[in-house]
Amino acid sequence: MNKMMRCLRETMIAGLLAISVLGGCGGSDQPSGEIAGSGKALDELRDRDQRRTETARQLSPKANVDKRILFGDLHVHTTYSIDGMAMEMPVMAQQGFHPPPDACDFARYCADLDFFSFNDHAENLTEEHWRVTKETVRQCNASVLDPDNPDLVAFAGWEWTQVGTTPESHWGHKNVIFPGTAEDELPSRPITARPRGSTVGNLDTTRNMVKLRFIDPLNWRRYSDLGWLLDRIDKIPDCPPGLDGPDIEGYCNEVAETPADLFRKLNRWGFDNLVIPHGNTWGIYTPPGASWDKQLNSRQHKANQGLLEVMSGHGNSEEYRSWRHVNFDAKGEPQCPAPTADFTPCCWQAGEIMRQRCDGLSDEECNQRVSDARDKAVRAGPYPHAVFPDATVEDWGACGQCLDCFKPSLSLRPASSAQYAMAISNFEERDDEGRPLRFKWGFIASTDDHTARPGTGYKQYERRKMTFATGLRSEFYARMAMPKADDPQQPETVDIGSGIPDFRSGSFSYPGGIVAVHSDSRRREDIWAALKRREAYGTSGPRMLLWFDLINDEQTLPMGSEATLRTAPRFRVRAGGDFVQKPGCPAPGQSPLSSSRMDYLCAGECYHPDDQRHPIERIEVVRITPQRVPGEPVEQLIEDPWKVLQCPPSAHGCIVEFEDETFSRDSIYYVRALQSPTPAINGDPLRVQSDGSTSPCYGDYRTDFNDDCLAPVHERAWSSPIFINHRQ
Repeated sequence: MNKMMRCLRETMIAGLLAISVLGGCGGSDQPSGEIAGSGKALDELRDRDQRRTETARQLSPKANVDKRILFGDLHVHTTYSIDGMAMEMPVMAQQGFHPPPDACDFARYCADLDFFSFNDHAENLTEEHWRVTKETVRQCNASVLDPDNPDLVAFAGWEWTQVGTTPESHWGHKNVIFPGTAEDELPSRPITARPRGSTVGNLDTTRNMVKLRFIDPLNWRRYSDLGWLLDRIDKIPDCPPGLDGPDIEGYCNEVAETPADLFRKLNRWGFDNLVIPHGNTWGIYTPPGASWDKQLNSRQHKANQGLLEVMSGHGNSEEYRSWRHVNFDAKGEPQCPAPTADFTPCCWQAGEIMRQRCDGLSDEECNQRVSDARDKAVRAGPYPHAVFPDATVEDWGACGQCLDCFKPSLSLRPASSAQYAMAISNFEERDDEGRPLRFKWGFIASTDDHTARPGTGYKQYERRKMTFATGLRSEFYARMAMPKADDPQQPETVDIGSGIPDFRSGSFSYPGGIVAVHSDSRRREDIWAALKRREAYGTSGPRMLLWFDLINDEQTLPMGSEATLRTAPRFRVRAGGDFVQKPGCPAPGQSPLSSSRMDYLCAGECYHPDDQRHPIERIEVVRITPQRVPGEPVEQLIEDPWKVLQCPPSAHGCIVEFEDETFSRDSIYYVRALQSPTPAINGDPLRVQSDGSTSPCYGDYRTDFNDDCLAPVHERAWSSPIFINHRQ
């Protein structure tokens, strides 16, 4: 007994000493890392370009193939972004830190990309991290073997991450990217969207994760490093009010609360730039009722905002639907819409959950609480599920979701979709030709990866590394993190600024999209020029080849172009599927990276094409005729699909032509090229059963970490639109 007591006492003393030592470990910055690999061999680069050009010639031998198609990712975060760092914490059973140099090596040796950009959240970038980002861009570009024919081009930028609690105050997220790389070609600080003390998107909830070091002391240092970064961000001083950009000395928190403020501040720097909106339909933070309408004016929309991201790891933002999550009465008060055959609002489902909890209540009291639940849910903004914090994912079912969309975003906001944006007009402002002001965007896609992995969609594997489908590693942590209900029979009032997550989000996480350009060369100047002229397209991940041209009267204009016609426009589409992928990575001798680094970054799989391409099954044409009188219903203006053109079986791809014989008003045309079905991560997000129940794929311990949750989909490419003005 004495021996056992002595052993127990010694163990307790050792534990106290360990905690004492760990308590003195206050955390520090994560290592900035270094680029491990050099540029790809020139013969390998020639082979990559030749394989793409050959497909173009096989599709159309007489076609001009002077321009080459290059693939990239214009939405890449590292773990300098707080949410990326939090998702990599030990409690999530993930790898750890991924600094900017990881992105250069991953883009080159895992994804085999041609270009990418850095877009960490501006409000998370400390002075040191912004400096490392710029230096990494320069080092990545300098690592190529031939500067006039680079295998990889890196761009510098950040994400302007704005979130509002109401449709009126919400503007959404935008990536800001610059063509230059020298110190005097880039701003000395990023421009943020969040004032100090903002209750939306603050870092307080992330601070709670730091406390886990007391429960998981073996990983004390990693949690403490997160705490160090949060403290460092808090110490960034606010910039002096009333000044912009170069007028301000030193590094500080420079805030642009609206797009108009952002454009003004960018203009003061005087550098060319691209501002790319993204994620506008994402219900994970976008208030129900948000729409593009208030941004369609010359203050909140500028010419440098010429591209729109329609697909990312958070899903598809292209498609419009006529249903709504919330209606507003004549006084502007939110009302819960009744369900339709294809859509159930979550505010309505909140009432159904309450009805299931009415045991012991009178019918009158039950009905009152059902009504109260719906009212509180419709006033909860993006967080209707917080009305019943103890309700399960299965309780909420498929409410709020687009069940017939391709890889939809969580709780899609229809009036913030690309199609809605293209259909509306501002009749109070006119363009140079006297037409109503309209959005004229090129369409791209990217990943929004948060672990320095540009271009993750090349294969459908490693769901938790290559998507946002991350979560707590065990039920032990979940019990601590899961919110509790004060009274399960009483719906709760929701603090919109609390940011309580929708735990269905893991089912709406995808490897992300990719952007392609038709560029005159591999040089950064030519890639940038293609982006600026909207000669670009996006895919859901595969490296599909796509050409979409106007071919009227001996005139050929590419996607992204604008023309004025009196006669019916005629178009040609050429599309080639991505190469079938071989397992694993190319031979080890083709990469200078060590096997351990390759495994850490690529997780055993790389872009590794065979000689066979996936067939293109069909071409879908979308026609949008923008409003020509105020109040014209948008539902009548979006024809999706307007035409469906089947493709005959071919090893090379598909070529089709079509004409709009009913052309009589300003019209917008774009195409989707659909590959034959292949398995995709979360291809069937909620796996809705015949009885209406769901079987979600979780990012946490509830779904096996080795389960990639595959389902067949038609992967696709979206062309940039061609804008045809009707000449009277």
